[in-house]
Amino acid sequence: MPTATERLDAMIAMPEAALVSAAERLAEELLLIGEAALEGWVQSRGETPTEATAEGFRLLALHRQGARGEPSFNACRETCRELVYHRNCVLAANDRAEIAKRLRLGAMVARHLVLFIDGKLENAGLGEFCCSSRAVRQRDSALTAASP
Repeated sequence: MPTATERLDAMIAMPEAALVSAAERLAEELLLIGEAALEGWVQSRGETPTEATAEGFRLLALHRQGARGEPSFNACRETCRELVYHRNCVLAANDRAEIAKRLRLGAMVARHLVLFIDGKLENAGLGEFCCSSRAVRQRDSALTAASP
Protein backbone atom coordinates (compact mmCIF):
# COMPACT_ATOMS: atom_id res chain seq x y z
CA MET A 1 0.00 0.00 0.00
CA PRO A 2 1.50 3.35 -0.99
CA THR A 3 2.10 6.09 1.55
CA ALA A 4 0.09 9.29 1.35
CA THR A 5 2.97 11.15 -0.28
CA GLU A 6 3.48 8.36 -2.82
CA ARG A 7 -0.23 8.44 -3.68
CA LEU A 8 -0.13 12.23 -4.03
CA ASP A 9 2.96 12.05 -6.24
CA ALA A 10 1.17 9.51 -8.41
CA MET A 11 -1.81 11.86 -8.73
CA ILE A 12 0.44 14.74 -9.75
CA ALA A 13 2.00 12.55 -12.45
CA MET A 14 -1.33 11.27 -13.85
CA PRO A 15 -2.16 12.22 -17.44
CA GLU A 16 -4.82 14.89 -17.91
CA ALA A 17 -7.37 12.39 -19.27
CA ALA A 18 -7.04 10.16 -16.20
CA LEU A 19 -7.41 13.12 -13.85
CA VAL A 20 -10.47 14.42 -15.66
CA SER A 21 -12.21 11.05 -15.88
CA ALA A 22 -11.89 10.53 -12.11
CA ALA A 23 -12.06 14.19 -11.06
CA GLU A 24 -14.78 13.96 -8.41
CA ARG A 25 -13.33 10.84 -6.81
CA LEU A 26 -9.81 12.30 -6.78
CA ALA A 27 -11.02 15.62 -5.35
CA GLU A 28 -12.69 13.75 -2.50
CA GLU A 29 -9.62 11.54 -2.05
CA LEU A 30 -7.50 14.65 -1.52
CA LEU A 31 -9.75 15.66 1.37
CA LEU A 32 -9.61 12.13 2.79
CA ILE A 33 -5.80 12.16 2.68
CA GLY A 34 -5.80 15.47 4.56
CA GLU A 35 -8.30 14.11 7.07
CA ALA A 36 -6.18 11.00 7.65
CA ALA A 37 -3.12 13.14 8.37
CA LEU A 38 -5.08 15.30 10.81
CA GLU A 39 -6.59 12.21 12.46
CA GLY A 40 -3.05 10.97 13.12
CA TRP A 41 -2.16 14.26 14.78
CA VAL A 42 -5.30 14.26 16.94
CA GLN A 43 -4.75 10.63 17.95
CA SER A 44 -1.12 11.34 18.86
CA ARG A 45 -2.48 13.77 21.44
CA GLY A 46 -4.61 11.03 22.99
CA GLU A 47 -7.87 12.37 21.57
CA THR A 48 -10.57 10.79 19.44
CA PRO A 49 -10.84 12.49 16.03
CA THR A 50 -14.10 14.35 15.61
CA GLU A 51 -16.75 13.33 13.12
CA ALA A 52 -18.15 16.87 13.16
CA THR A 53 -17.81 19.35 10.33
CA ALA A 54 -16.85 23.01 10.26
CA GLU A 55 -18.11 25.08 7.35
CA GLY A 56 -19.35 21.81 5.85
CA PHE A 57 -16.01 19.96 5.93
CA ARG A 58 -14.65 17.43 8.39
CA LEU A 59 -11.11 18.46 7.40
CA LEU A 60 -11.69 21.92 8.88
CA ALA A 61 -13.24 20.50 12.05
CA LEU A 62 -10.26 18.17 12.49
CA HIS A 63 -7.89 21.10 12.07
CA ARG A 64 -9.80 23.08 14.68
CA GLN A 65 -9.60 20.11 17.06
CA GLY A 66 -5.89 19.60 16.39
CA ALA A 67 -5.05 23.26 16.92
CA ARG A 68 -6.76 23.46 20.31
CA GLY A 69 -4.02 24.13 22.85
CA GLU A 70 -1.30 23.98 20.17
CA PRO A 71 -0.84 27.49 18.67
CA SER A 72 1.88 26.39 16.24
CA PHE A 73 -0.59 24.02 14.60
CA ASN A 74 -2.54 27.02 13.30
CA ALA A 75 0.21 27.33 10.69
CA CYS A 76 -1.60 24.73 8.57
CA ARG A 77 -5.08 26.29 8.83
CA GLU A 78 -4.80 28.00 5.45
CA THR A 79 -3.38 24.84 3.92
CA CYS A 80 -6.53 22.98 4.98
CA ARG A 81 -8.72 25.77 3.62
CA GLU A 82 -6.78 25.76 0.35
CA LEU A 83 -7.30 22.03 0.01
CA VAL A 84 -11.06 22.58 0.33
CA TYR A 85 -10.82 25.42 -2.21
CA HIS A 86 -9.10 23.22 -4.82
CA ARG A 87 -11.70 20.49 -4.27
CA ASN A 88 -14.48 23.01 -4.83
CA CYS A 89 -12.77 24.39 -7.95
CA VAL A 90 -12.48 20.87 -9.40
CA LEU A 91 -16.18 20.21 -8.84
CA ALA A 92 -17.17 23.57 -10.38
CA ALA A 93 -14.81 23.53 -13.39
CA ASN A 94 -15.90 22.58 -16.89
CA ASP A 95 -12.56 22.96 -18.64
CA ARG A 96 -10.45 19.78 -18.80
CA ALA A 97 -7.16 21.63 -18.39
CA GLU A 98 -8.51 23.56 -15.39
CA ILE A 99 -9.72 20.36 -13.72
CA ALA A 100 -6.32 18.69 -14.18
CA LYS A 101 -4.49 21.81 -12.97
CA ARG A 102 -6.65 22.08 -9.83
CA LEU A 103 -6.23 18.39 -9.01
CA ARG A 104 -2.46 18.63 -9.36
CA LEU A 105 -2.33 21.78 -7.24
CA GLY A 106 -4.62 20.16 -4.68
CA ALA A 107 -2.31 17.15 -4.51
CA MET A 108 0.65 19.47 -3.90
CA VAL A 109 -1.27 21.24 -1.13
CA ALA A 110 -2.23 17.90 0.42
CA ARG A 111 1.40 16.79 0.29
CA HIS A 112 2.40 19.98 2.09
CA LEU A 113 -0.18 19.27 4.79
CA VAL A 114 1.03 15.68 5.22
CA LEU A 115 4.65 16.82 5.46
CA PHE A 116 3.74 19.56 7.94
CA ILE A 117 1.96 17.10 10.21
CA ASP A 118 4.74 14.51 9.86
CA GLY A 119 7.18 17.23 10.89
CA LYS A 120 5.01 18.19 13.86
CA LEU A 121 4.83 14.58 15.00
CA GLU A 122 8.57 14.15 14.60
CA ASN A 123 9.63 17.40 16.23
CA ALA A 124 8.08 18.68 19.42
CA GLY A 125 10.69 21.41 19.90
CA LEU A 126 10.00 25.10 19.32
CA GLY A 127 10.72 26.09 15.74
CA GLU A 128 10.81 22.49 14.52
CA PHE A 129 7.22 22.32 13.33
CA CYS A 130 7.29 22.74 9.58
CA CYS A 131 7.75 20.39 6.66
CA SER A 132 11.10 22.14 6.23
CA SER A 133 12.21 21.18 9.74
CA ARG A 134 15.73 19.93 10.27
CA ALA A 135 14.77 16.33 11.13
CA VAL A 136 12.61 15.96 8.02
CA ARG A 137 15.39 17.44 5.82
CA GLN A 138 17.96 15.15 7.44
CA ARG A 139 15.75 12.10 6.86
CA ASP A 140 15.26 13.10 3.21
CA SER A 141 19.01 13.66 2.80
CA ALA A 142 19.75 10.24 4.27
CA LEU A 143 17.26 8.62 1.90
CA THR A 144 18.75 10.46 -1.09
CA ALA A 145 22.29 9.52 -0.07
CA ALA A 146 21.29 5.87 0.29
CA SER A 147 19.72 5.76 -3.19
CA PRO A 148 21.80 4.15 -5.97
